[in-house]
Amino acid sequence: MTLFKGSGVAIVTPMNTDESINYEKLGELIDYQIAHHTDAIIICGTTGEAPALDDDEHKEAIKYTVERVNKRVPVIAGTGSNNTSHAIMMSQYAESVGADGVLLVSPYYNKSTQRGLVKHFTAIANSISIDCILYNVPGRTGINIAPATVAELAKVKNITAVKEASGDIAQCVEIARLVPDDFYIYSGNDDMITPLLSIGGHGVISVLANVAPEETHDLVMSYLDGDVNKSKELQLQVKSLVDALFCEVNPIPVKTALNLMGYEVGNLRLPLYEMADENKARLEKELKAFGLLK
Repeated sequence: MTLFKGSGVAIVTPMNTDESINYEKLGELIDYQIAHHTDAIIICGTTGEAPALDDDEHKEAIKYTVERVNKRVPVIAGTGSNNTSHAIMMSQYAESVGADGVLLVSPYYNKSTQRGLVKHFTAIANSISIDCILYNVPGRTGINIAPATVAELAKVKNITAVKEASGDIAQCVEIARLVPDDFYIYSGNDDMITPLLSIGGHGVISVLANVAPEETHDLVMSYLDGDVNKSKELQLQVKSLVDALFCEVNPIPVKTALNLMGYEVGNLRLPLYEMADENKARLEKELKAFGLLK
């Protein structure tokens, strides 16, 4: 139960008023996601404000999630770093507490050459035995994992998937052309799920699923079950909501949306800050149009 097909939620990290992690609320969100057919829980990703968590919080959030999920669905822990040794340490910890896989973002700020990326990800993968999902998000990291590099890394036994968030469908096509059939490709963009599935993708690691878990699951599984038209229709239906969820830097809008919906997930940690009034109004309008708010 290491990889999944369908919708994996990049779950938010709820905060108390003192900015500590609200584990009771996190547990409620996890249970809600599983009850509404989410196929995997991704903890401590970008949407979970991982860059603002210290190591102890990061570890505790992973451990709590593994225990709360209790093998109902796979748990994927965000353990990537621009410090290879730190990523190894966090990945080994995630494996030790029972995570099913790790999500490894490409090195940011110090960046790397493509040769360096191969060495970096291979070193992390060789330090653990659970599945590793590469995470390509050049808009945040300033570096792109080239398709040829993904294909080279796919030769490593436990590098078994990529989360592609470049927004470049041509790049996704080239990855699909180069990697073996048993290498999983996940969309990292909620507005490109059906297009990615059409070239052999296996699902999404989703922000949208935080507020619309069942719809996101259905969008993927309808395609995988052969109902391409239903998947297309759902993709088009969620487009305006997805645009609103990304009208400011993620996870500002999605956390705001959950609070508007009554989930009380708390504030963001600086440097993230509350939404501008006009963007919040836009988000509220789209939540109402989608039937998530009255």
